[in-house]
Amino acid sequence: MTTQMEMAKRGQPTEEMKAVAELEGVPLDKLMRLVASGRVVITRNVRREHVRPTGIGEGLRVKVNANVGTSSDLCDPDLEVEKARIAVHYGADTVMDLSTAGDLNAIRRKIIEAVDVPVGTVPIYQAAIEAAAKKGSIVDMDEDDIFGTIEKHAKDGVDFMTVHCGVVKEIVEKLKQHPRWMGMVSRGGTFHALWIIHHGRENPLYENFDYLLEIAREYDITLSLGDGLRPGCLLDATDWAQVQELLVIGRLVRRAREASVQVMVEGPGHLPLDQVEANVKLEKAICDGAPFYVLGPVVTDVAPGYDHIVSAIGGAIAALAGADFLCYVTPAEHLGLPMPEDVREGVIAARIAAHAADIVRLGRRALEWDEQMILARAEGDFDPERARSILERVKPRVPGTCTMCGRFCALRLYGHYFRRKKCS
Repeated sequence: MTTQMEMAKRGQPTEEMKAVAELEGVPLDKLMRLVASGRVVITRNVRREHVRPTGIGEGLRVKVNANVGTSSDLCDPDLEVEKARIAVHYGADTVMDLSTAGDLNAIRRKIIEAVDVPVGTVPIYQAAIEAAAKKGSIVDMDEDDIFGTIEKHAKDGVDFMTVHCGVVKEIVEKLKQHPRWMGMVSRGGTFHALWIIHHGRENPLYENFDYLLEIAREYDITLSLGDGLRPGCLLDATDWAQVQELLVIGRLVRRAREASVQVMVEGPGHLPLDQVEANVKLEKAICDGAPFYVLGPVVTDVAPGYDHIVSAIGGAIAALAGADFLCYVTPAEHLGLPMPEDVREGVIAARIAAHAADIVRLGRRALEWDEQMILARAEGDFDPERARSILERVKPRVPGTCTMCGRFCALRLYGHYFRRKKCS
């Protein structure tokens, strides 16, 4: 299989590159250089025909991902499909299926069929869960289970995969001697750590990284190098374990690029405001500008139920500093499986954060949305339903105004004379 990166290195544009260049408003030759260097990835499995080619990385619009998926306490595949569709409707650029209960193969396929955006997964979830069911324990999975599951996801058309290759034996052993406040909060990273401790062996994804690259290359899957040691609270932020994992990932990025396999890097996690920019700069330096995919960051630990707001604050700062891909956080984060309304709120918060950064990163290319708001503010933004519901709660006495200012509306009194018809 000839990958997007390999074609870009040859100077031969693909239909996906052409589509992304047109959508993003960037010259095709510039986009090709960025794909060839690995600073932009185009997430599209060769087996998926009806999916929007999505570019993630330097010089492009900041993208937003929404996680969906079943759990053992609430396994309703139709609900997860509904949530995936809601996420896309409200502006998610990608969806990840993190299901851990039910017929995992069928659920994944239903979600892939339900949306036209790239779909990601974390294959180690299925490998570990099936090992526990068939063999008695998560740690009883073997290398064939892990790589067999990865290839199964690839054949189904998954566009990008989180793989925790940086959770290596050296770090896990050191972690036992130097514990953290919150230990490990990454589920996939923890599965690997437990396997390493039980078997006293190296992480199979790290040890057999070349084989992983072969699978990714065959299907042109983007590997998302997971942050299995991301901080789960502010007191663990930017600690030795997180940074050491990033150093390992930096080496793997170089190996992937040599094989013309697209990769992006996942990042923290919980960070105080003053460490967000530093973490982005650190990833960009260590990983040579690889697209950075951040969870939040969550900038305070005190707001369960409002973590979509907390992560939007961190996400805007991260994106402004150079992060390329924001994973949404919903109000249900740390509390339970998100419901459809939580998904909606999470996507909207992340989309606002991404757009706020795009205004600075991209300038005029990002301002069309704001121009529409300037000319028709009462119509709402990407969420007209919410704006309309607030406008109509109390009927204004003066048509065309809201109930805050009424007949003393500044726009009504003076806007007619001074408002510009269109931004120049």
